Amino acid sequence: MPPVHSKVSANGIDVHYVREGSGLPLVFLHGWPEFWRTWRRNLTPLSESYDVVAPDLRGFGATEKPDLPAEEGYTVADHVADLRALTTALDLDEFGLVSHDLGALVAQQFAREYPESVTGLFFFDCPYPGIGDRWLRADRLGEIWYQSFNQQPWAADLVGASRETCETYIGHFLSHWAGDPDAFDREDRDAWIDNFMREGNLQGGFNWYVAADDARKRLMREGAPSLPTIDIPTRVLWGELDPVLRVEWADRLDEYFSDCEFDSLPDAGHFAHYERPERANEEIDAFFSSVT
Repeated sequence: MPPVHSKVSANGIDVHYVREGSGLPLVFLHGWPEFWRTWRRNLTPLSESYDVVAPDLRGFGATEKPDLPAEEGYTVADHVADLRALTTALDLDEFGLVSHDLGALVAQQFAREYPESVTGLFFFDCPYPGIGDRWLRADRLGEIWYQSFNQQPWAADLVGASRETCETYIGHFLSHWAGDPDAFDREDRDAWIDNFMREGNLQGGFNWYVAADDARKRLMREGAPSLPTIDIPTRVLWGELDPVLRVEWADRLDEYFSDCEFDSLPDAGHFAHYERPERANEEIDAFFSSVT
């Protein structure tokens, strides 16, 4: 049975989410360039034991895109407030967080602010403070150029000029960041382009990078910040073939998570949860079974 699509008013916007199953609630937070569908190979198998919820983040997918400057409406704080309001509206008092890419940044900040609500944190290919300025150094420009491109006021119009231009841009990341360039099948590629060709969806995703630019520049100047550890049980699974978030950057996880287990996948890239769903689902189930 496919997941049920719904919307709920949360933090002043309409948030779209899919939900299925019963049991311990697990909330899945996607990255860029993604939306809820990135979890499609995970949700139904895990719904046999869990109440799985996968929202589209603010600006993405079918969730509302408020007409606000990015710096005022698309910050990590805004995403955290959305998540708090969503889980409150769904009567989720305690739940696990499964996240990837920029969704992992939202999950970490949420865990710092509302630790009593989070039973466990599961990350795929996880940006975290300990990476510091390593992914922003000059020798990484060939991988991180998109973070500057996405901030340009003309970027969404250029990428969205036609279906072909959108597929060229979005398809580049689906191929280049995956361990296998053909990891995303034709059906999903079409769904991705359908999604990002909808009005506002390109700019909605790009707003993350506009809002995050000050923090990015601060990392370049100051390097990894010193922060209190997150004391919630944590599991990290990282694709060894990820070219943008490199697996060797997991070396400082213990400085930021006091109870953290780490493993890597030798045959997966940036989208480890999608590329190797059976292993991902086994790891998610084993982890949350052990912490509840």
